[in-house]
Amino acid sequence: MAQLDPKKHEDREHVGITEEREEEQLSQPKEPEHPPNGQPVNRKPTEDPDGKKPWRRISKTLAFWIIFLLVAISASKFLGSNTTNDEVILSYKEYKQFLNDGKIVSAVIIESEFHGQLVEPEFTTSDRGPQRSYEAFTVNLGVIDAETRAEWEKQGVDFRFQQKPFNWLSVFFNFLPWLLFVGLWLFILRQMQGGPKGAFSFGKSRAKLVSEDRPKITFQDVAGADEAKQELQEIIDFLRDPRKFQRLGGRIPKGVLLVGPPGTGKTYMAKAVAGEANVPFFSMSGSDFVEMFVGVGASRVRDLFEQGKTQAPCIIFIDEMDAVGRHRGAGIGGGHDEREQTLNQLLVEMDGFESKEGVILIAATNRPDVLDPALMRPGRFDRQVIVDLPDVKGREAVLHVHTKNTPLAKDVDLKVLARGTPGLSPADLENLVNEAALLASRHDRSRVTMVDLENAKDKVMMGVERKSMVISDKEKRLTSYHEIGHALIAKLIPESDPVHKVTIIPRGRGLGLTTYLPIDERHTYPQSYCHARLAYTLGGRIAENIVFGEITTGATNDYAQATELARRMVCDWGMSERLGPLSYGQKQEEIFLGRDMAHRRDYSEKTAEAIDDEIKRMITEAAERADELLRANLDTMHRMAEALLEFEVLDDPQLDKLMAGERLEKVDIEENGRASAPEEADKESVEGETDSDNDGEPSEETG
Repeated sequence: MAQLDPKKHEDREHVGITEEREEEQLSQPKEPEHPPNGQPVNRKPTEDPDGKKPWRRISKTLAFWIIFLLVAISASKFLGSNTTNDEVILSYKEYKQFLNDGKIVSAVIIESEFHGQLVEPEFTTSDRGPQRSYEAFTVNLGVIDAETRAEWEKQGVDFRFQQKPFNWLSVFFNFLPWLLFVGLWLFILRQMQGGPKGAFSFGKSRAKLVSEDRPKITFQDVAGADEAKQELQEIIDFLRDPRKFQRLGGRIPKGVLLVGPPGTGKTYMAKAVAGEANVPFFSMSGSDFVEMFVGVGASRVRDLFEQGKTQAPCIIFIDEMDAVGRHRGAGIGGGHDEREQTLNQLLVEMDGFESKEGVILIAATNRPDVLDPALMRPGRFDRQVIVDLPDVKGREAVLHVHTKNTPLAKDVDLKVLARGTPGLSPADLENLVNEAALLASRHDRSRVTMVDLENAKDKVMMGVERKSMVISDKEKRLTSYHEIGHALIAKLIPESDPVHKVTIIPRGRGLGLTTYLPIDERHTYPQSYCHARLAYTLGGRIAENIVFGEITTGATNDYAQATELARRMVCDWGMSERLGPLSYGQKQEEIFLGRDMAHRRDYSEKTAEAIDDEIKRMITEAAERADELLRANLDTMHRMAEALLEFEVLDDPQLDKLMAGERLEKVDIEENGRASAPEEADKESVEGETDSDNDGEPSEETG
């Protein structure tokens, strides 16, 4: 048996026509403060609990102090002068002219300033503004000696000397600008030494502390990962009662690494651990450590663990660990690369704190293969917890969680829905439920029905239904025979998966679709199943050739799927009698991302030729088997194809009736909701079986 998953996707591509994929634009409801699934709303890190942004508040404060500073400077200049508003400042030449003409009647001398009073009003002579009359003026004489006083007496000026009064307000405003400058400098210094929101806090940790007033996430909100929850339960027990482990000489793991495909709930699982243990929870992304300044990453690592020690017992969570924990020496820059310095500091900190301090480091990644080995050793990340895609039982539990606050109709069967969604992550299932709720709202329903859920599943897994696509009768007929070719071969070979539905309604980039529903979750695949799979994958092409006498480009993806499956049977699974139980070619693939990055050839040219011969032999035998079965059941194929042309969608019971020689009536279709809702297609395999030549890469079945 083979321990991997051959692909299952059959969907017909429109011949010679390339069309943009149609996307439905649905208005998204406003995000509530507390969503139905209990997950807290994450405000932006630049927002306060009341929704105000700190930078706006700081800007207003800064603007106030700038205005106050300008006013203070102006006031200090005004109060520091002895000039009144009614006095005009004259030049020394104008003063001498008034004195010699005898126009000055009296004067008050304050230090070196001469404040005179004229006999009659005079007019200003400045060209910079309108003229105005004045009787009082002031002029700075510099030094006043006996000769100057004698001149005043000669001209009959009544003068007197006056002491300059001490003005406390003037002194205050004279020093106020300096005080403000000193205060501004102290403010800047404080920001440099402040927390993560400071203006110069480059080296401070950007970790966010989850507040206690937020709704707590517990393991009851997490479904489909029972084994992972069991592994993490020890962490919770230690944080609650550390002496239980320490008295027997045991120690809690210093670090726990959550690994798994995207969308499986690794971050949500870490939050659930914090909620269960009821301890402070610091959250930070791996990309937050390294920025444009040298040394910032290492400084932030130190600050993060210092915060953790002050809040112990606590949990430090680093999301996307591969952003900072990549294998050293992999990038340009050698040992002095900034990311490597950050990783080195992280390794030191993980070794530095003792487990008795109650600081638990949890990290999440979907690329454990690129992490540095020093990071993965015991004493740092002691434990790796796999958060994998849920099985059928887990998917049912996830659907129950996400539909907890969604009103469901009586016909909804989440168990059937879970069986039909193998390979979907919890994030995909949440999106599926949300799409179903939007579809029900669009049709003004008070509850979400099974039709809504299955239509949403088709939309999520296969794409939007292309109702506006114009297809000729010939192409529609050809598509019908193509899809019936797949379905009939699968019905005639006992080792095949049961056919769930056949449709010729265009969806995504395909013109038709044949889907299968595995009875049980498949984890291994016998050789007989793989050969049956090859036969019904090629059934569409064989049916086209039998009925129309030619083949089309619509089976492009069928060829890719069949070739890939046969290659894996020969090279990976040892199902070739000629080549034996050997593995040919070393793959470099991203484990949890499902992408084969490279395939290194480690065999000779002669072996490569033998591999090609075996692949060709398997596909040829499968095609001959399919051709023999279809020619022996021509009447059944014509009857099924005509029914599919008429009703557009056929499910398994209706296919059984047609194979038994019965004819379908309108009532048979209406009983299953096909007449009113033909788009109620149901795709029940991992990627489903579609023979659209999207990218030439077959999808894999894991169901």
